[in-house]
Amino acid sequence: MTSSITDYHAKYFAFELTRQRRGGDVGRLGNSLFDASVDLNPHQIDAALFALQNPLVKGVVLADEVGLGKTIEASLVMAQLWAERKRHIVVICPAALRKQWSNELAEKFHLPTQVLDNKTWKTLRNQGIPDPFSHPVISIFSFQFAKRMEQQLRQIPWDLVVIDEAHKLRNAHQDSNIIGNCIRETFAGCKKLLLTATPLQNSLLELFGLSTIIDENLFGDKASFRQQYMRSDSDLIGLKSRLGEFVHRTLRKQVLEYVPYTERKAYTYEFEPSEDEIRLYYLVSAYLQRPDTYGVPLQQRHLVTLVVRKLLASSTAAVRKTLDSLLKRLKKLEAQDSLTALRDDSWPEDLLDDDFDDELLEAAEEFTDYDNTVPTITLDPDKLRGEIAELEQYRELAGRIHEDAKSSSLLIALEQGLEKMAMRGAGRKAVIFTESCRTQEYLASHLERHGYAGKVALFSGSNNAPGTNTIYQHWLEQHQGTDRVTGSRAVDVRTALIDHFRSDAEILIATEAAAEGVNLQFCSLVINYDLPWNPQRIEQRIGRCHRYGQKHDVVVINFLNQRNEADKRVLELLSHKFQLFDGLFGASDDVLGSIESGLDIEKRIVAIYNECREPAEIQAAFDQLQKELEEDIARRMDETREKLFQHFDANIHDKLKLTHEEAQQQLDQMSRMFWNLSQHVLAPCASFTPASLSFQLEQPPAGLSVPVGLYQLVSKNKQLAPMEQAHKYRLGHPLGEWVLDTGRRLDTAPAMVEFHLSDFSKKLSSLETLHGQAGWLELNQLQLSSFQNEEHLVFTAFTDQGHMLDAEQCADLFLLNARPLPLAEAMPPDSLEQNAKRQLDAKLSKLLDENNEYFKRERDKLEAWAEDQMRSAQKQLEDTRVELQQAKKLSRQANTIEEQKEAQEAIKRLERKQRQQRQEIFNVEDAIEARRDAHIDALEQQMHQKSSTQRLFTLRWRLV
Repeated sequence: MTSSITDYHAKYFAFELTRQRRGGDVGRLGNSLFDASVDLNPHQIDAALFALQNPLVKGVVLADEVGLGKTIEASLVMAQLWAERKRHIVVICPAALRKQWSNELAEKFHLPTQVLDNKTWKTLRNQGIPDPFSHPVISIFSFQFAKRMEQQLRQIPWDLVVIDEAHKLRNAHQDSNIIGNCIRETFAGCKKLLLTATPLQNSLLELFGLSTIIDENLFGDKASFRQQYMRSDSDLIGLKSRLGEFVHRTLRKQVLEYVPYTERKAYTYEFEPSEDEIRLYYLVSAYLQRPDTYGVPLQQRHLVTLVVRKLLASSTAAVRKTLDSLLKRLKKLEAQDSLTALRDDSWPEDLLDDDFDDELLEAAEEFTDYDNTVPTITLDPDKLRGEIAELEQYRELAGRIHEDAKSSSLLIALEQGLEKMAMRGAGRKAVIFTESCRTQEYLASHLERHGYAGKVALFSGSNNAPGTNTIYQHWLEQHQGTDRVTGSRAVDVRTALIDHFRSDAEILIATEAAAEGVNLQFCSLVINYDLPWNPQRIEQRIGRCHRYGQKHDVVVINFLNQRNEADKRVLELLSHKFQLFDGLFGASDDVLGSIESGLDIEKRIVAIYNECREPAEIQAAFDQLQKELEEDIARRMDETREKLFQHFDANIHDKLKLTHEEAQQQLDQMSRMFWNLSQHVLAPCASFTPASLSFQLEQPPAGLSVPVGLYQLVSKNKQLAPMEQAHKYRLGHPLGEWVLDTGRRLDTAPAMVEFHLSDFSKKLSSLETLHGQAGWLELNQLQLSSFQNEEHLVFTAFTDQGHMLDAEQCADLFLLNARPLPLAEAMPPDSLEQNAKRQLDAKLSKLLDENNEYFKRERDKLEAWAEDQMRSAQKQLEDTRVELQQAKKLSRQANTIEEQKEAQEAIKRLERKQRQQRQEIFNVEDAIEARRDAHIDALEQQMHQKSSTQRLFTLRWRLV
């Protein structure tokens, strides 16, 4: 990419790289594609373009199947809007996914984010930020936080609202769906991007519910939707056409050419606990089953019971510390006045690990059935002392158990699993997931004592385990001065630990923190030491390794307690009914979608543990749960879903191939332009090495605060090795932005420019006929403000013989090296300006025609909405007519005078209602038409264009 370019090249490149493009153009994604630190697949680019294509659409649903990268698709859209200076962006997602979103946006798209909850909101306010929502970063928070901050959110003119796991809002059309209604009303009028692999689960009304989140004018009301699309003679073809405007879905089988998948292979290792372990389990289990213990607060009984249940299946070490925290609570109560009514709002100290499933805490209200009043308890001193003595006995028993049977089974499973990895050519790497930091510490010590000394790394939410700081400091020393160091200790420690696992450690023992936003494609052995009861969380865990970029089959190991009937049935449920552990893709969309609330599953399972004591009771309870789940999963609307979603584009393969080629061509062009522009502008202060697309910045440009040192251009070239110590040089880097801005402001007075075709290494057929000729060229920028702001570069050029050059020939001229020369002719001919005006007018006319197509599509949607509403009004009249016929029939069948009188009164009432509806229907139709016309008038006003032109440069050219 060596070049010798002129200021005219540089100015053209700068304007071309920064101009605002219209929606459906692959070029519009150029900035975000170029700057992204991730290989993007064509289906992801296609989905992002769908989200951006029509400026009048108020939102879309991206409904790709699980594993195809909806997060990447949405991030691509956000990155592009950010590049266009549209920076009021928010992501709403389940609490457990907040960190994952933050990491993806920061690491892969270099976008600034903030994860908000009550605590961080207060902290930011205390730091002097009055409204953290107006902070120039992408805000990420949970559904619950969105509900809590409803009033503050309404004050911001959001450019984009991304809603992940959007199927959680599928009942937003119901008044009882508080969060769904809140989000719809809070963000009414804002552009929305809904992400869900399961847009349709049980009922077509779910599609109606999702549509209301985007735009309440997509369909009429619920009654008309039912009438049109939920009867035996439903118009599913018409529904599919309307969905095609705002729902985009890609199937995994459609993209296997671009996204190769390895398989999952599951193995179960059985273990038999010792007598002491069994005794401890049943003693604590019986304690949890009692409803009148003081150790568990009344308000949080369900949640605390769930937590302790999970720890019972984890490790004795975790149980031991949990008993300590329960004893602390009891002794604190013992210090209170006896026989006194106390507010029971205290949480057992240290009950939860630092990392114990944030989602449980966020959704604690779902685990409890109480009003806002805090219950009181009356202490019985004798009973309290007895309970303390009881738990102290349990604590003593736990202290006698030094090694769990399951941890011995882990050693066998680990060695056999690593051997299987080595046989398949995979590295000796295993990630072990546990739900408890206490179990994590126990396992680390256990493995270190049994042959894995120096080979174990720990990963958690706090990441403060012994040895972590040493790994972090070594990583900092290694990467100091590079872009890998973000300055955020939390982010950098995570990166350091994953790097250490990749290069040095064999085993990563991780809590749920590693199930979110951590990519471990280099590891293909996943061990669920503790098995979550939430199927979506299991899918997240396995998905850390079984994902795009994994080169080997992923082995998943689970453990089975042979002496626990309930544990057996849980594993059976998760393995066979949810299909989590085996196969090419893992859990299906239908299965995960049908059980969209893992918390509900956990509540059901913990209830079985709590209420069933005998094996027969346990079997019967799980049989019932399994039956309900099977019915739920089997009730999928497979045929309807197939008709509506799976064939939006019959030529999807050809379309994706074309998208892939266009995107690659766009990236190659941008890379060449940006590199040549940078060489030209930074020549006084940097030395360039074209072979590696790198340069040494010897001094920063005046007034710009950027570090000196080695920079390497972001490149999607597979053969170009990234230089670890180099800063990533991209369009959005402060130095890159300075180069672009400087290029746009270059002084380009008219001159002669000599273009050198003979020096060009490749064949340029378009210019061969022009060799040896000369002429004039002008470059103008056309700006159009209508449904969206857009900028277009328009070349006008001709030879001295009067032959017009087309846009491709003009652009190809600027592929060539050139040199400026003194201009002999003082003024260009008048015909240059006249031709330029004609070309600008033609371009503007074409753009307005395209805008008119947007307008027509939106007008058609409003016409369809109005028809839906009128159909609903007619339906009410029809319902009354049917009721009246029935009343007349009953009147004819009346046997007594009293029955006859009642029937006649009903007939009169219905006839009055019918007359009233007939009179009102005209008013209703007038109101609907007036509302429709008002929307269309607003669109027409918006379509009224404002256009302007700016001449960038005029030059005399010669091709030699």
